[in-house]
Amino acid sequence: MTEVGVPARPEGPDPGSGRVVVLGATGFVGGHVGAALEAAGYEILGVARRPLKTPASWRFRPMDLAHGGPQALTELIDAERPVAIVNAAGEVWSPDAEGMRRNNELLVDRLLAALAGSRARPRLIQLGSVHEYAPQPHGVRLTESSPEEPVSDYGRTKLRGTRAVLRAVRAGEADAVVLRLSNVIGAGTPRASLLGQVAAQLLSGGRDGAPARIRVSPLRSSRDFVDAQDVTRAVVAALRVPDASGRVLNIASGTSQHVRDMVGLLLAISGRPATLVERGAPELRPAADNGWTGVDVSAARAVLGWEPRRTPRDMVEDLWQAAAQQD
Repeated sequence: MTEVGVPARPEGPDPGSGRVVVLGATGFVGGHVGAALEAAGYEILGVARRPLKTPASWRFRPMDLAHGGPQALTELIDAERPVAIVNAAGEVWSPDAEGMRRNNELLVDRLLAALAGSRARPRLIQLGSVHEYAPQPHGVRLTESSPEEPVSDYGRTKLRGTRAVLRAVRAGEADAVVLRLSNVIGAGTPRASLLGQVAAQLLSGGRDGAPARIRVSPLRSSRDFVDAQDVTRAVVAALRVPDASGRVLNIASGTSQHVRDMVGLLLAISGRPATLVERGAPELRPAADNGWTGVDVSAARAVLGWEPRRTPRDMVEDLWQAAAQQD
């Protein structure tokens, strides 16, 4: 039995580790997860709705789990015999409540049905969100025992997915770990996010030599931002530690950063002249959201032997370098 708090295997390459199916492999987090698992010695089979660009070393299978039944995935699991499945698929902060229900909740139900019907028993790593918790008062950090009372459709649909996974573990139908992620930042950060929007405006503005005008809603919140590379190390650890099964673990930086500081850091790292313009009403948040989020990561440290290593500067530098290369 693995000693609690010590990874079952080292983080480095482990040739012959086996095959991992990454659902949502073409997305921001899924792409980072697949790359880290491949570096750790695993063969990657990416699954997503559309065959977007993936590394040549990966195999890819187009599949729409949200609209299709579980049979195709059951057949894939039985044929491929993966050691693990990472569910990095889902809908993030969409205005379409039905889309979030379909992709964050129904997709998980079909995934669990596929696992229950399979002859294999891979470890499932379900990527959840700290938005599954109720907002806490300023200065009170979220722990795994914090009230699960989400105030958004996104949080509610992610929580239903988490609870379905935990029910399947209790019923003996799945071997699974839920990692609740905070705000993930790194290379490829989506343009729909605040920092992604700022990077896009930096790249598109100021081409005539004048400072770019960066338009944002009022910057009033503080959030826990976690580096994508720290997230991928947590996924690898969760795959390799047997005693983690049935656990919910927060994966975050453990510190709360003011969004104004993060935007200022991005402007500084870019080296481009810019004028920051805050206008309009702040982004609409539920009344219960006090604008501050801090996350406790001591459980992940104890169970997985994991802790965050990268700084806000690291994650913002990665974001900017990747965005600038694509410009």
